[in-house]
Amino acid sequence: MNADMNASAQATEVGAVPTVTYRERLSPSLWTLLSAAVAAPMVSLVFVPLDATVALIAGLAVAAALLSSLVLLAPVVEVRGGELRVGRAHIPVRFLGEPTGHDGEDARLARGPGLSATAWHLLRPGIPGLVRVPVIDERDAVSEWVFATRTPDRVVAAITRAQRG
Repeated sequence: MNADMNASAQATEVGAVPTVTYRERLSPSLWTLLSAAVAAPMVSLVFVPLDATVALIAGLAVAAALLSSLVLLAPVVEVRGGELRVGRAHIPVRFLGEPTGHDGEDARLARGPGLSATAWHLLRPGIPGLVRVPVIDERDAVSEWVFATRTPDRVVAAITRAQRG
């Protein structure tokens, strides 16, 4: 299985800890990583007047720190234990309505003119898919969750399975 996406059956035994039914890290696109890597030569140029070895080490250290930070701090979309987790936010699936997945032009419209002012959203550049899930809890000021994903159909299926289970 892919390290960033796991699909497994939810535990049904009494007292068993529910397993993750969907998990995806919203890691940055290749272009974002390449853009961040450009910082390494710039840092190296600053330190060249001091020493070429120091410049090389400083450039490599900055590149490693930037790239690892971008990957490790990327938000995660997860359906686990009857909850939808997107980044640090989470909500029980019993408070969610029917999710819908969007790709292409649909997703572009949902990100722009179709984005509600009362929606909670986590959008990422370079990730084309999008999921919209209405919040049906009257006490919640948020009308819906709108978040990026590479596989909207799998997220919708995982949320729907969690709502039934």
